Amino acid sequence: MTSTQNNIAWFRYTAPYIKAHRGGTFVVYLGNGCLDAPTLTTLIHDLALLHSLGVRLVLVHATRSAIDASLKARGQPDTFRKGIRVTDEATLALASEIASQQRLKLERLISMGLPNTPLRGARLRVMSGNIVTAKPLGIHEGVDYLYSGKVRRVDAQAIRAILEQDAIALVSPLGYSPAGELFSVSASDIAEAVAVTLGADKLIFLDRQPGLKNDDGGLIRQSTVADAGQLDITDPEQTRLRDTACRACSNGVKRCHLISFEREGALLEELFTHDGAGTLIAQNPYEQARPADIDDIAGIVELIRPLEDSGALLKRSRERLEEEIHHFVILERDGRIIACAALYPYEEAKVGEIACVATHADYRGTGRAEQLLRELLARASAQALTHVFALTTQSTHWFFEQGFATGSQDQLPEEKQRMYNWQRNASVLVRPVSP
Repeated sequence: MTSTQNNIAWFRYTAPYIKAHRGGTFVVYLGNGCLDAPTLTTLIHDLALLHSLGVRLVLVHATRSAIDASLKARGQPDTFRKGIRVTDEATLALASEIASQQRLKLERLISMGLPNTPLRGARLRVMSGNIVTAKPLGIHEGVDYLYSGKVRRVDAQAIRAILEQDAIALVSPLGYSPAGELFSVSASDIAEAVAVTLGADKLIFLDRQPGLKNDDGGLIRQSTVADAGQLDITDPEQTRLRDTACRACSNGVKRCHLISFEREGALLEELFTHDGAGTLIAQNPYEQARPADIDDIAGIVELIRPLEDSGALLKRSRERLEEEIHHFVILERDGRIIACAALYPYEEAKVGEIACVATHADYRGTGRAEQLLRELLARASAQALTHVFALTTQSTHWFFEQGFATGSQDQLPEEKQRMYNWQRNASVLVRPVSP
């Protein structure tokens, strides 16, 4: 492919994501160290690009590490209890100063728009205000946390007013009490509260780590809230962000993402590619197996066409698919069909045919076909079928691995025997519904 063809292919690849994200509300947590990272300018450009594509952005910036560094440089004491800073008057003044500096820095960078791009000169507005009402943490186990606070209320109406003016909302980790007191509040807690209050489509955590990892150190690409909660994570910051993401999803936020701000382009990779760059957490499984319907036909046709052209699958006309769509189950990811399979029951013979098992090339060998086979076997059991069979020319060994054994044409239902294509000479494979 030429570079132009590659660019066109990329644009076609990302178009469904652009459509899906347009009009969505994303709350983005800029984690500790993000505003000092070498990748900050590029990250701001990526945020500006999202805004230009119609994404409604709320940014929440963290100040904790900057406060830590400043206190250390000044030789001032810093007291923590159970991971929470005890904020005295001097520390509160410093937290307010740092939050103001970071806010001005973000405003300046966002106001630059997208220099050296076709969007150069695009006017981007960023707005903030007294959006968070806070209350003191109070005294716990004899420790008075002084000016450390927690979120009492988020002014969702004010944030929506900012977003409706086509501006980016910026929220600092400070909150005000109804009496006018100022409190230092955890940025991640504010991001969670803002996302839940707005019913955000996404809550995105940009941290130093690329995402959650399994016991072997491998990156977990996607996880349900239940599975994420069971992970044994030793890093306290990762634990805190994981717990925050899980709570947010449990309280109505559709999806949470944990990605690294140190990796250039990670935000766009996470939002515009199938596998992303970090960890996605959702209340329900990210990939849903479900019965197919008439609106899925175009996606199924696109999926199975290469396999039909190679001879691995029998060719099916669109009209035939419309008639038989109720036999299909699909696996869907981000609105795209990545696997399909069908069960055709022969109720008198109490057998069923497993057919049209197909997985997108990007996901073969990852267990998607096995997942759909389990769905079809459950269907077969519910219909009181005792056995299933498959006819295949190129996937014999895969079916063997799923418990099928070599059969013969005589074991097929009479109706199927009459339709058997002798020229294709497909292998007959059989297995019981229950192992």
